[in-house]
Amino acid sequence: MQKNDIISVQEIAKKSWHQTYEGIIPREVQDRFLQVAYSRDRLQGRLEKSLFLVAILEGSIVGFANFSNVVDGEAELFSIYLLPEAQGNGIGTALLQEGIKMLPDLTSLLVCVEKENSIGMDFYEAKGFKKTEEFDELFDGHLLKTVKLSLTLNS
Repeated sequence: MQKNDIISVQEIAKKSWHQTYEGIIPREVQDRFLQVAYSRDRLQGRLEKSLFLVAILEGSIVGFANFSNVVDGEAELFSIYLLPEAQGNGIGTALLQEGIKMLPDLTSLLVCVEKENSIGMDFYEAKGFKKTEEFDELFDGHLLKTVKLSLTLNS
């Protein structure tokens, strides 16, 4: 990702969140979260301090993935989102694989997913992620059921 990609990333986050979490997280809660987590300053910080990839299709950004740095062989996939019309074409898989390749000394990748996010859960399980934990999480006053998954990599 580059600085001039921020507006595209914000738009993808909004569209994919609204589609993914419709009926799971109230729209006003989503919008408050998006305003903070995907603000220009927050994205600028994530760009400078972590691995932030974008997927470009026919000249337009259609998705992104943000990974933490590796600590003791472990990293976290903070987010991976695609425009709804770009899903199901291998772009998410390509972002995931590229991120794994670019993270040195990675032996395990963690991700947290809302349990009712069936698209996300199916995606990660198909890639070999295994459930390690389930917990309740208070998200801006809204209770979420969160699942932590882990992918063990050959080092």
